[in-house]
Amino acid sequence: MVVCREAILGKGLIIKRKYPIGAECQVEGGVDFRVWAPAAGRVRVFLEAGPGSPAEVDLQGETGGYFSVFHPSAAAGTIYRFQLDEHENRLPDPASRFQPDGPHGASAVVNPRTFSWTDSAWGGVRIEGQILYETHIGTFTREGTWNAAREQLKELASAGITVLEIMPVADFPGRFGWGYDGVNFFAPTWLYGRPDDFRKFVDEAHAQNIGVILDVVYNHVGPDGNFLKSFSADYFTSRYKTDWGEAINFDGENSAPVREFFIANAAYWIDEFHLDGLRLDATQDIHDHSSNHILSEIVESVRKAAGKRTIIVTAENEPQHTMLVRSKGQGGYGMDALWNDDFHHSALVALTGRSEAYYSDYGGTPQEFISAVKYGYLYQGQWYKWQRQRRGSNALDISPSAFVNFIQNHDQVANTARGERPNILATAGRYKAMTALLLLAPGTPMLFQGQEYAATTPFLYFCDHQAELGKMIREGRGKFLAQFRSLALPEMQHVFGDPGNPSTFEASKLDFSERQKNSAMYNLHKDLIKLRREDPVFRMQRRGAVDGAVLSPSAFLLRYFGGEEGDRLLLINLDRDLYCDPAPEPLLAPPPNSRWIVIWSSEDPKYGGYGTYPPESEDNWRLPGNSTIVLRSEPL
Repeated sequence: MVVCREAILGKGLIIKRKYPIGAECQVEGGVDFRVWAPAAGRVRVFLEAGPGSPAEVDLQGETGGYFSVFHPSAAAGTIYRFQLDEHENRLPDPASRFQPDGPHGASAVVNPRTFSWTDSAWGGVRIEGQILYETHIGTFTREGTWNAAREQLKELASAGITVLEIMPVADFPGRFGWGYDGVNFFAPTWLYGRPDDFRKFVDEAHAQNIGVILDVVYNHVGPDGNFLKSFSADYFTSRYKTDWGEAINFDGENSAPVREFFIANAAYWIDEFHLDGLRLDATQDIHDHSSNHILSEIVESVRKAAGKRTIIVTAENEPQHTMLVRSKGQGGYGMDALWNDDFHHSALVALTGRSEAYYSDYGGTPQEFISAVKYGYLYQGQWYKWQRQRRGSNALDISPSAFVNFIQNHDQVANTARGERPNILATAGRYKAMTALLLLAPGTPMLFQGQEYAATTPFLYFCDHQAELGKMIREGRGKFLAQFRSLALPEMQHVFGDPGNPSTFEASKLDFSERQKNSAMYNLHKDLIKLRREDPVFRMQRRGAVDGAVLSPSAFLLRYFGGEEGDRLLLINLDRDLYCDPAPEPLLAPPPNSRWIVIWSSEDPKYGGYGTYPPESEDNWRLPGNSTIVLRSEPL
């Protein structure tokens, strides 16, 4: 929960706080500084520049290890740092709202009330009916800023995108990075602009009827510029291990202020930046054995912070624990959706024919796609030989909208030798067919930036760290990719991009001229999104409304039961032409007194295809190779 603090000071002045720590501007002027430093005997704040500077003020101790002070002359723009006891080093605020010079510099006071929002009529978003779009602000445009990205919102809206999922922006060290090594949880990185530039971006997105959710990392803290431990070792725990460093202490000794910090942070993004939800990174490494799991409290907190707006909370969870999207009454955490790696892995095997490493438990077969469409996760408790353990939990009763399906995302594109996208690795026909399945399946589809026009620019792993740390990260990246037998070969080692080289970052930036160069694929995506959003049957996302059948080792159908709206039929063939004669499959039969008519085909000439003959005739059923055809039932 987000706590409020009131302290009566001299002359009857009352200080009201929205969040437990940080520098907060008061309505009547001045700034209240508050920090948690339970091991410190003395805490001072140094106002180094801006309003109220220069000044050095002692904070007053409170119960629970907190220190606070009100400074009447400080204001937005004040540059400040803390000093603990008699240590020479001055430290940035662990709850800084902005770091103008990055994590190692001083903090800046920010007043969120001075921004003029124009989105009062915006009611938020629900998971149903959304088209998600994962975006990295630093590479989305050449400039890599909020202002440049804002200029692209109208185009994204015209393509049918409804929700942007922004990769992490909590301030991190260096000149570039993915954002998953953030260290200042309340401070949007200075690399993309000032906090109000972020607010302008969200405000304009809402004007274009696009929601914005933020990827947040609550499973670890980055290795460089992390000063949390200087304020309290209790921010972390050795009781658990993560893949990226020390685990955050959500259930050990002195964990209450730590929980408060992260719960407040989640609410802060929703409240002060009008965001429409969060995507929680690697939730399997958010460890908590207390009676009320921190994830459950975060979900409650952000929904409360949204007020009358509706928001969505999605999560990445590698073990596929569906309790995250179950209600509290069912023992769950109340989230809205989970990333579905199973769908991606099957799709990539079908598209590329490669099944190394974590793809080894997938065949890319028709039955896998039918099961993914009907039931979400493919692994719901079966043995998973890649990990030598069972994987997943029951999901048979969960709504299709709770599964975020994708064939590209930041991790999976970067986990190839050259950061290549599947549209580069697969044949054009097969990729178009798979795109149709992604965008018309009843799950919640997500595109990765540039995917809508078949971007050919790579997306590589990049981060800018000091020399020794950069070397360790480079070596660690090589070891991670070595799980792929082909990538472990000696001749492949020179192929990987150096994460710390600026050219690796620059190569990952989108080229918007490809919207015109690849207009056929751009039109295909826009038409499919329009069909999904406007067709009443594809729009349903109702559990149990879709069935399927295998037609061959590489072809299958999906039957959508639409009641009074009629049925829809997807014919998906991921290999050579298929002649079904005989065709003893009841799902191919149209509803009574109806016939099938073709309403969309991936082989339409406007998508660079070779035309589509009616798949059903007196000669029985014929499916062109590497294609998807959509049919609608029509009364005779």
